[in-house]
Amino acid sequence: MLGAVLVAGLAACGGGGSTPPPVVPPVVPPTTFTIGGRATAASSQFADLDTADPAFPNGNNDSTAAAQPLPSAATVGGWASLTADPLDYFHASLGAGQVVTLVIATPTADLDLCIADYPSGANPTCSLNGPGVTDQLAIPTGGRDVFIEVSAVTGASNYTLVLGQAPGSAQGSFVHGTRFVPGQVLVRFKETAISAAASAGGPVTLAAKAASLGLLPLGGALQGRSALLGLPDDTAGRVQALMALGAKAATPRLGSFPSPEADARRETFALVTALRAHADVASADLNFIHEPAMVPNDTYYGMQWHYPLIQLPQAWDITTGTPATGSVVVAVVDTGVVLSHPDLAGQFVTGYDFVSSVAMSNDGNGIDPDPNDPGDSTVGASSFHGTHVAGTIAALTNNNLGVAGIAPGARIMPVRVLGKGGGTSHDIIQGLRYAAGLSNDSGTLPAKRADVINLSLGCQDCFSATEQAEYTAALANGSIIIAAAGNNNSPLLFYPASYAGVVSVSAVDSLKAKAPYSNYNASVDVAAPGGDTSVDLDGNGYVDGVLSTLVKQDGSTPIYEFYQGTSMASPHMAGVVALMKAVCPALTAAQLDTMISGGSITDQLGGAAKTNNFGYGLINALKAVQAAQTQCSVAVTTALKVDPTALDFGNATTSLVLTASKVGAGALSVTGVTDDATWLTVTSTSVDASGLGTYTATVSRAGLKDGSYRASITFTYPATPNPKTVVVQVAMWVGANAPTTGDTGFLYVLVLDSAFKPVSQAQGRGTGGNYDFSFSGATAGSYYVVAGTDQNNDGKICDAGEACGAWPTMGTATPVVVTTANVTGLNFSVAFGTGAGILMVGPAGPWPEQAFQRLDRTQKQFGGLP
Repeated sequence: MLGAVLVAGLAACGGGGSTPPPVVPPVVPPTTFTIGGRATAASSQFADLDTADPAFPNGNNDSTAAAQPLPSAATVGGWASLTADPLDYFHASLGAGQVVTLVIATPTADLDLCIADYPSGANPTCSLNGPGVTDQLAIPTGGRDVFIEVSAVTGASNYTLVLGQAPGSAQGSFVHGTRFVPGQVLVRFKETAISAAASAGGPVTLAAKAASLGLLPLGGALQGRSALLGLPDDTAGRVQALMALGAKAATPRLGSFPSPEADARRETFALVTALRAHADVASADLNFIHEPAMVPNDTYYGMQWHYPLIQLPQAWDITTGTPATGSVVVAVVDTGVVLSHPDLAGQFVTGYDFVSSVAMSNDGNGIDPDPNDPGDSTVGASSFHGTHVAGTIAALTNNNLGVAGIAPGARIMPVRVLGKGGGTSHDIIQGLRYAAGLSNDSGTLPAKRADVINLSLGCQDCFSATEQAEYTAALANGSIIIAAAGNNNSPLLFYPASYAGVVSVSAVDSLKAKAPYSNYNASVDVAAPGGDTSVDLDGNGYVDGVLSTLVKQDGSTPIYEFYQGTSMASPHMAGVVALMKAVCPALTAAQLDTMISGGSITDQLGGAAKTNNFGYGLINALKAVQAAQTQCSVAVTTALKVDPTALDFGNATTSLVLTASKVGAGALSVTGVTDDATWLTVTSTSVDASGLGTYTATVSRAGLKDGSYRASITFTYPATPNPKTVVVQVAMWVGANAPTTGDTGFLYVLVLDSAFKPVSQAQGRGTGGNYDFSFSGATAGSYYVVAGTDQNNDGKICDAGEACGAWPTMGTATPVVVTTANVTGLNFSVAFGTGAGILMVGPAGPWPEQAFQRLDRTQKQFGGLP
């Protein structure tokens, strides 16, 4: 028990017989009281064995031999220092698709994250980012036991290590495994700064500006759009440029797992970080390498099952894509298109080739006006990916040849940006700008900008602020942008699909199930047919891929082939949007977003209005065309709220309570409560006629194998036009590897008065994740109870990366009011966070800044001063 205080009471004894009763003094009510309760470490919370807090000398995990074991899903609060604790090692068993995330609390500190096979240390992979930048590593295929290494590069910092699924990507996060061109960066300069410098005699050309930075001008422009800059090729020039920008050349990294690419990656990260701090730089990012998002297989000729699946024939009764004002133009930003394919004859407008690297181009030169696809391989394995995409969008129809396109009345703008090995961010940006009618490296513009831009390409978790600005510019100029959600079967975000304003398209098979390769995350907007060439789910004798135009490896002989991938799903959506533009030429990207989020152009899949697998559902061509005709939108004023938003049963709890309530003034009824696991049951406990009230979730572990389990509970309520849902995520553990309790290490419990001044403190290690506290001597008044760790030993709790909690719950601290009796049972949870500290809100609003300055470990008692 932490700071336990026993309070003795008074007792009176009486007599009997005829003796006059004694004079009983009046009972004097107590003037001081006890405040007590329990702080409990949230499930799956663990503390690094060796932090800077001297009160927590629990051990060390400084070598692979002393690696700290963790379950497969965990949040660890830790501390590392180049001088005092440079290395922390952990050991865990991770499954395919799991992600290890390292969040660094101190912006100026640099920590690295590596994983390697356990116990051999083989196959090391490192995420070597700059100071204060989040690192992530994914387990791409198969499960394996791994070492996890956190190493200090510069400075010291608290950190949060998360084993589980990936959080949303944020600006500034670089993830190992993402391909980019070492030594190259995309930069947008501040227009006002460049103009002011030019007026004062400064650089007025990109070449001059690059020279002033010690860098090479590789493409783009100084003003109006992004530029591509590079480090000098020679070692002396590279080191000099980095030093001049305040960065440094790569030095051997600390730790047990070297990475062959570490030097080049680290220098590129350092260059990006240095440029971001430069006064006249608006943004700086890596030059990512994007790849086609498809999975090709054997050649077949057969039925296009994917069109009836989205009610395309019914949509053709309204339009085939030829508006009264002229053809809709869809840009295929891809590998180029084989322009000679007979099923695409007459379907093109002028395009361009933006593959700038001769080594990648496969056509002997850099950018040029010829977007014909020469192949993306020199060994007879070219994908001719763009040709397949173009056929899905606009292959000729009713011509007694080959396949039908979704919008045969539309026209294709072939824009080549992918060559051997993929394509760079810079080249894709130039192709995007050309298609959108914006200035670009070709010095030319199309006669008519593209109405719709399809990008069946991308890279995983490669957010770029520079790229986002370019996509925003293309949207602002009137184009609608559609992109593939990616084929990694991963929750990690895929770009450009996940950029703001871009429609992200996942893939389904012929039975409307999630395709086995399709990514799934909160960025997915809609689903469309992508196929699965490994099966014949519909039993028609043909593999269930998407059939479209292609050529043999000679680059000219026309064929038709089944491909699978989100690359095939994206052009389905692009073709449907072309049909929508045909009946509503003024349709904007914002209007399309409203139709998607309102559910008016999709068929719901996955049992919820929006899911990570399918977004808002499977695109329905008929609904989409009808919605475009009327430009309908949906507004929801009343919604359902379910608390809590997630349930964690650990490995011992069997039942937990949920509360469903209404937010808003309108009528609302819960029409269904379902779960998606056989071991999970949800029953109503106390609900009214509208289904609002409390529900009990119960789990059964009988017959289940050891491990972690995930499920969801879905509350459905009616809305127009489609029912809406609230989904509660559920976690449960079974077996010896399951953590029976969390553990946040050495915890400090503080009592603050109404002015947020600490007046008493208890501290200790706790037992089984429970930290009992009892404070005596409290006078009548209002108090706050806060608990947290001090891993960096700065005398304050609840810093970024440290565990924190407050009664009754973090973020909504409520005063404990002491009047005439003890106040006990103040139970609450503490957990490690991944943010930059805490935000506490009380009855009068957010706590003032000075309150957090007073979360000191004081050792004071009631009545003391901070």
